[in-house]
Amino acid sequence: MKNTVVQIGLLLLCFYATTESLSQGKTRKAVFILVDGIPADVVEKVHTPSLDSLSKAGRYMRAYVGGEKGGYSQSPTISAVGYNSLLTGTWANKHNVWDNDIKEPNYHYPTIFRLFKNQYPEKKIAIFSSWLDNRTKLVGESLAATGNLRFDYHADDYELDTLQFPHDKGRDFMSKIDNRVVAEAASHIREQAPDLSWVYLEYTDDMGHMYGDSDKFYKAVQQMDAQIGKIAQAVSYRQKNHNEEWLIFITTDHGRDEQTGKSHGGQSARQRSTWLVTNHSQLNNYAGYYTPAIVDIMPTIAHFLDLTLPVEISRELDGVPLAGKVSLAEVKVNYFQNQLDIAWKALEPTGNVKIWVATTNAFKTGGKDTYHLLAEVPLQKEYATISTQKLPASFYKIVLEAPFSSKNVWLLLKQKQE
Repeated sequence: MKNTVVQIGLLLLCFYATTESLSQGKTRKAVFILVDGIPADVVEKVHTPSLDSLSKAGRYMRAYVGGEKGGYSQSPTISAVGYNSLLTGTWANKHNVWDNDIKEPNYHYPTIFRLFKNQYPEKKIAIFSSWLDNRTKLVGESLAATGNLRFDYHADDYELDTLQFPHDKGRDFMSKIDNRVVAEAASHIREQAPDLSWVYLEYTDDMGHMYGDSDKFYKAVQQMDAQIGKIAQAVSYRQKNHNEEWLIFITTDHGRDEQTGKSHGGQSARQRSTWLVTNHSQLNNYAGYYTPAIVDIMPTIAHFLDLTLPVEISRELDGVPLAGKVSLAEVKVNYFQNQLDIAWKALEPTGNVKIWVATTNAFKTGGKDTYHLLAEVPLQKEYATISTQKLPASFYKIVLEAPFSSKNVWLLLKQKQE
């Protein structure tokens, strides 16, 4: 993205305060913003002073969606699929949202909102969105399956209000709705200061679908950037006038096709290519070495908000936190002659890795999986070969538990190999 001095003076006053040394004693709050359908190459070439300012304080990174291409976690590059991957820290093979119909989301994989409210019931959560389904279907407000979770503040369902926002073929009504969403988000942040908030903006995706790679699309991205600036100003106000430290994450849910920029949903490089911007200045070595995924945002927010994830949840997460210490990454598993051959990349110099294996997926239906500790080896060894003769199966859930983090991977065999 182009560097600019516009708005830097305003925004950096607060965002440089995200260092650990300055955060002690401050109340931590987080807001994540999903702006729809902007591939990395577009956000990098369009003039985006607000994003640039946040990036200067923290970091801009290319990222990806879509899970492991060709693997069990491959997920469609579709909006609701991406949203739920961020919310749950898992890919579609787990959260079970495969398209925008959101027919049967698997609420056994809880969202960041539910986990946060379970640990901190007195703290406030908020959502500001053009799309009602984000609150009612994805997060699952007021459903028994989500423990009757309720948002403390919400401003959404504007797409259904055709009196206030009459629909037009050019989709200008969605631009007006996004402006309303931003006004509500900025006002609530300034006055109520929710502890965890989600802001969703749609207009960029509409312009992408209608016009593809074009001035219309680029102008929508510039409008989005100005809207981000208004939310950033509200955060700046809170940090300057209250004893608070705020984490901001901004990302997108999918890229666009290479040919026209109008479509998405597939697994081409540009459809999978996304980005993220954060004001967090203390990212870890994992963020420094690897391209992050949309699923990494959820555990990063959890770390920032001091959210303790139950072990049965942490074993299911596909995301890796981008802040705090991370012990290992890049786990790969091969199977041959009744053996699991496991390799990883060590990111810390000391410690051991415990290798846990389960042969069931009862978690998917609300049950518990029995994990067997099959080995414990030095982290720096970076490999282990383990016999499965006493644990024969055609499906393995493998968890590598290290001192500062864990990582899971599945192995699906077409048939049991003797």
